[in-house]
Amino acid sequence: MSQRTLVLLKPDAVRRGLVGEILSRFETKGLALVALELRHIDAAQADAHYAEHVERDFYPPLRDFVTSGPLLAAVLEGDEAIEVVRALNGATDGRKAAPGTIRGDLSLSNRENLVHGSDGPESAEREIALWFPALDA
Repeated sequence: MSQRTLVLLKPDAVRRGLVGEILSRFETKGLALVALELRHIDAAQADAHYAEHVERDFYPPLRDFVTSGPLLAAVLEGDEAIEVVRALNGATDGRKAAPGTIRGDLSLSNRENLVHGSDGPESAEREIALWFPALDA
């Protein structure tokens, strides 16, 4: 089933020059780019995106990180895109992510873990509407 998902290449991916390599992994897998934009977000956008985490202890440093520099927001589309992106991304903690995944190959951090992918159809719809309101999710 074809579906869309939101992917964020976080400020560490941009800063480290990994945007091309990471996007290439998604494209090589067969996912299509529907929308793509380089952005520098503010705290309000971060809070809206991570709404379920705003009250958690780990969130303030995460907000500081995602607002620290430009990030790349993208909508990808393909067969079971949400599950495929999450598998390609690997475990949230890059130190524990499997080799062959984006985080497993390129990250040694839990917070600075290069990528975000929507975790389900409802969050993908919400996140795409937040980041790309002109798109039909």
